[in-house]
Amino acid sequence: MNRRSFLKKMAASVLALFGVGGGTYYYAREIEPGMLKLHKETLTSDKIPKSFDGLKILQFSDTHVGFHYSLEQLDQLSAEINSHDPDIVLFTGDLVDEPDQFEWDQRIKNVLKKIHGPEGKFWIYGNHDHGGYGTEIVREAMDAGGFKLLQNNHAILTKGDDSITLAGVDDVMLGRPDLSKALEGTDPDAFTMVMIHEPDYADKAKQYPIDVQFSGHSHGGQVQIPLVGHIYTPAYAEKYVEGNYRIGDRLQLYVSRGIGTTRLPYRFLCAPEITLFQLQSKQ
Repeated sequence: MNRRSFLKKMAASVLALFGVGGGTYYYAREIEPGMLKLHKETLTSDKIPKSFDGLKILQFSDTHVGFHYSLEQLDQLSAEINSHDPDIVLFTGDLVDEPDQFEWDQRIKNVLKKIHGPEGKFWIYGNHDHGGYGTEIVREAMDAGGFKLLQNNHAILTKGDDSITLAGVDDVMLGRPDLSKALEGTDPDAFTMVMIHEPDYADKAKQYPIDVQFSGHSHGGQVQIPLVGHIYTPAYAEKYVEGNYRIGDRLQLYVSRGIGTTRLPYRFLCAPEITLFQLQSKQ
């Protein structure tokens, strides 16, 4: 869907909010976008070594820093993330809404540095990171913030002689995603997690030896109307919109509603969220 169609659908949802009442519109514009929720999930598998039992992984996504989400809010988010003492932090794409319009300086790098992930901080590209000539400048900021890019490659997380795999795929819309390359050389019997910005790519990911997929991109639709549901989600987030899904025999997909907004600054019945995952061994 192009920008014009997107704006038409979002405008229709905003008019629906006006129809409910001015107070509802104010809530969607000024209140709910700041109502950050913590979502908790337990990842259970007999493939998780006992040494990884209790490991905490925090995912945040789609901050879209810019006109609708400030650096001050990102700084507050970093403090909220740290308050949950994650061992590993994952960012699943779309750091800045419009990279070519953003005032890049040391401030955003300093905020990203504040985020604690003692056993690793990892990220992948989203479509907004590649768009607006942002590819290299976004990577520079994330590198300076201590985040390791997984772009069709992987990291092996170890504890003693035990290990699990974390892979990342380039953005599906504007990058060159290659799951085969991302998993090249990995143990297919190891517990394997992958970060993919666009959730609908799970229909391809299920063909690979992957146990968990972390995604964002959808924003949960941003605006959901009672008895109707979400009004619009972008391409590659039309099938899997929010929450968790079992896909095929093996893959568990988790789709974050993300933090910020894009195009229009509204959230209604779709509060921003971060997700805290805890590993649980069944060995």
